Amino acid sequence: MAEKIATREAYGNALVEFGNEYENLVVLDADLAEATKTCKFKAAHPDRFFDCGIAEGNMMGVAAGLAASGYIPFASSFAMFAAGRAFEQVRNMIGYPHLNVKIGATHAGLTVGEDGATHQCNEDIALMRTIPGMTIINPADAVEAKAAVKAAIEFKGPVYLRFGRFAVPTINSEDYTFELGRGVELCDGKDVSIVASGLTVHMALEAAELLKADGISARVINIHTIKPIDADILIKAAKETGAIVTAEEHSIIGGLGSAVAEVLSEKCPVPMRRIGVGDKFGKSGQVPDLLKEYGITAENIVAKAKEVIKIKK
Repeated sequence: MAEKIATREAYGNALVEFGNEYENLVVLDADLAEATKTCKFKAAHPDRFFDCGIAEGNMMGVAAGLAASGYIPFASSFAMFAAGRAFEQVRNMIGYPHLNVKIGATHAGLTVGEDGATHQCNEDIALMRTIPGMTIINPADAVEAKAAVKAAIEFKGPVYLRFGRFAVPTINSEDYTFELGRGVELCDGKDVSIVASGLTVHMALEAAELLKADGISARVINIHTIKPIDADILIKAAKETGAIVTAEEHSIIGGLGSAVAEVLSEKCPVPMRRIGVGDKFGKSGQVPDLLKEYGITAENIVAKAKEVIKIKK
């Protein structure tokens, strides 16, 4: 059984480790350090941690100033507040001048669970995709989350990192190599391609096994960098399998499904189905129940894969 670790835990651990390596790495939080796990960095490097209070917009401005002064700031909060409440400041203070700020957004998607619709941010990727020059990373597990933090540090420019509250299976080995902007083919297949990101990657792998039992060969692709997206791996999958299913813990409007559809509609149109949150808000509930209600499950991936295979040329 694969070990389950929340990507927000990996984020906190990575900040501590890389804080030892990069003396100009600083961390900001908005009174949520225990939840975002930046409290670990605070304990290890108290002189480089700044609690900005419940004032996310101001925090982004402080992060912009630190970046302009040569630091590598990680501005941390829940996705709803980092991308939602502070959108104007992220756009105008960080995106417009293309400053080297990294936004660590935790508690993204439905898996905030009982916190309900006000805290379940299913719109953050859509918002961040509209900011010119913003890089967006949505890691699938703890190993990839740590690698994503390192990649963000080494990249010059604004980066939005999306982390979850809910513990997810570890699917990558410790020798995993992360390449910013490059998708990862986790298993090959010829009948359909399942394109997933974040929490849904392990579901896609489970779905591929279920489909295999029915004699269907499914290719699974992990898109950890949603912007810039790896168009080459998507076009190749579309050409070779002729059918695509996307799966994400985000609204199907403006998220991974939209990004994939934009690429393929111009370069290689094929039948496609999108799995994610529809045009609706979340609700309070236990995580497994919420994922089932919104159709973000391996079983629904299987159903959509069979559906799209029937209509492909």
